[in-house]
Amino acid sequence: MPAKSRTYRPAKVHAALAAQTEALRAAVHRLTADDLERPTRLGSWRVRELVAHLSLVLDRLPEQLTGPVPDGPPVTPSRFTELTGTVAEAVDTAVTGFAAEEFAGPPGAVAARFDRSVDTARAALDAVADDAPARPVAMRFGPMPLTEFLVTRLVETVVHADDLAAALGAEPFPHDKQAVAAVTRLLADAFADRVPGGAVELRVPPYAVVQAVEGPRHTRGTPPNVVETDPLTWIRLATGRTGWAEAVDAAAVSAGGERSDLRAYLPLLG
Repeated sequence: MPAKSRTYRPAKVHAALAAQTEALRAAVHRLTADDLERPTRLGSWRVRELVAHLSLVLDRLPEQLTGPVPDGPPVTPSRFTELTGTVAEAVDTAVTGFAAEEFAGPPGAVAARFDRSVDTARAALDAVADDAPARPVAMRFGPMPLTEFLVTRLVETVVHADDLAAALGAEPFPHDKQAVAAVTRLLADAFADRVPGGAVELRVPPYAVVQAVEGPRHTRGTPPNVVETDPLTWIRLATGRTGWAEAVDAAAVSAGGERSDLRAYLPLLG
């Protein structure tokens, strides 16, 4: 478990979200009519619905950043990962309708509509650039500190950019480095919170190291149970895009020790 709650540098988070959304804009502008009809690894969603979902995420940013903040305890990033699965059906319904209304056209119209979403989100980000990082803002599940909320938006944009690349059969998406770093850390910390303990050391170089899983706590020397992987593989494991056995068989994960099999704890996001 992390020794203390992680803090994120607001300027880096703002810059990462701006850069990641611009990378998505460029990718959407390259889509062809055939690309928009390709299936994705997200159930019935085609690329068209995936782009519509990303557009909705960006469209909602201004209201979330400036709208009324609900009462209640702050939602932590770890709690965010637990609750995402509870709204899957509602998200699917909203995205399906939105795609039919706003993203039914040819590639040029899809790109133009997505541009509006990116521009709206960028303006909203710029407007809160100097706000206090801990200022509570409204999210679907309750109040959340501003900077931590923006990291959850990085989760959306990084994970779904990877979904887009997978659907297109493309090389890994050109993610912003700081965006991947923040998402890796959030998901590693969420794992440590969800499965507390000190028996396993999870290493995701160069961004995160956490201890988790009940059992004898490691104190010095080489830990008896070590799991190591790269950031994108960890993000895919944590979000259910890759299975544990698949990643181990592909040598994308190194796992040593009798407690190092993490399949029972993954994915973190529903």
